Amino acid sequence: MSISLAALLTTALGAGTLTASANTGSDQAKAPTTVQASTDKVAAEAGKANTTTTDTAATDELTLEKAIEQALKSNVTLQNARLDAKNADINDSIIYRSTAQMTADMLDSLDAAQAKYVRSAQSEMTKKLNALAVKSTEGKIKLGAQDVYYKLIFAQDDVNLKKQSLDRAEAQLKVAKAAFDVGTNAKTDVLEAEMGVAGAKAELTNAENNLEIAVMNLNDFLGVDLQKEWKIVSANKKMAPISITMKDAEKEALSKRLEITKAEEELKLAELNVKLIAEYTAASTLSGQEARNNVEKSKIAIDEAKRTVSKDVAQAYLNLNAAREAIDFQKAAKDSAAESYRLKNLRYENGLATTLEVIQSEETLSTRENAYQKAILSYNLAVVNFENALGN
Repeated sequence: MSISLAALLTTALGAGTLTASANTGSDQAKAPTTVQASTDKVAAEAGKANTTTTDTAATDELTLEKAIEQALKSNVTLQNARLDAKNADINDSIIYRSTAQMTADMLDSLDAAQAKYVRSAQSEMTKKLNALAVKSTEGKIKLGAQDVYYKLIFAQDDVNLKKQSLDRAEAQLKVAKAAFDVGTNAKTDVLEAEMGVAGAKAELTNAENNLEIAVMNLNDFLGVDLQKEWKIVSANKKMAPISITMKDAEKEALSKRLEITKAEEELKLAELNVKLIAEYTAASTLSGQEARNNVEKSKIAIDEAKRTVSKDVAQAYLNLNAAREAIDFQKAAKDSAAESYRLKNLRYENGLATTLEVIQSEETLSTRENAYQKAILSYNLAVVNFENALGN
C-alpha cells in the first residue's frame, strides 16, 4: 500500500506546519517588544528555570531615554568637558578682576593694551567655546547612547531571527526523517536536513555571542558593570523618512557646529589685535602686517570650516536617504523569499521539490530576513550620524 508524501507530512507534523513557518519572520519593528539580554541562555545551562521570572523582575528596565540619561551622568568625556567649562569660568573671573584694575591712563603701550583687551577677549572666547563644547559633547553622548542602544536591540532581533531559522530547519528534518522511515525519501535527504540544522545552530550560537558583546558595549558606554543585565524595551526603531531638505539641513549645521563658532571667535580676536596695533603703534609696522595676515588666515579658516560642514551634512543626508530606500527594497526581497519558501514547501509536500531545494530556499529566506533587519539598523544609525552632522 502506498502512502502519499502529503499525507505523511500531515501525520508527522500537522497540516501547514512548514508553510506557516515561512511567515514567522514578520516585521519586528511594527510593534514594541520587550526583550531581556544575557539571562535566558545562562538560566537554561544552569537548569534554574524556576528563577527566570525572579531574575527578570529584578532586572532594570532600559528605554532609549533612560540609556541617554545614564550616559549623561557617567560618561567620563562629558565630566571632563564640564570641569573644563567650570575652570574657564573661574579663569575668566580672575582675568576680569586683574584687567579691571588697569585704567585707561595706564595703557601707555601696545603690550599694556594687549594685556587688558586681548587677554580679556581670549578669556571670554575660551569661556564661550568651553560652554559650547559641553553642549556638543552632550549631543555626542546622546547620539553615542542611541548607537549602542540600537545595536543591542538589533542584536536581540538577530537572535530571534536565527531561532526562527533553526525552527524551520528542525521542522524540515522531521519531515525528511518521517519520509525516510516510510521509504519515500532517500537517506541523503535526511543528511541534507541534518546539515541544515547544524548550520542554523551555528548561526544562532554566533548571534547569541554577538548579543553578549552588544550588552557589554552598551554597559561600557553607560559606565555601569559590564555584566549588568537589562530588560530592553525596544519601541524606538525609526523607519519614517526625514522631512528636512538638504539646504535647510546645511543651514542648521552652519549655525550649530562648534568648529565654525570657534573659527569666528578667532577672527574677532585677530581683528581686535589689528585694531590695537593701529591705535598704539602703526598698522604699517611688521607687527601690523603680521596681524592683518592672521585676520586673513582666520577668514580662510572660517570658509574651510563651512566647506567641511557642508560636505559632512551632504554626505550624511545622502547616506540617510539611501538607507531609507534600502528598507523598502529589503522588505520586498524578504516578502518574496517568504512566499518562495512557502511555495517550495508545497511543491515538496507534493513530491515536486527535493529536500535540498527546500533547505536552499530556507537559507535564502533567512538571509533576506537578516538583510531587512540590518537595513533598519543601518537607517537608525544613519539618523544618528545625520543628527551629529547637524551639530545636534
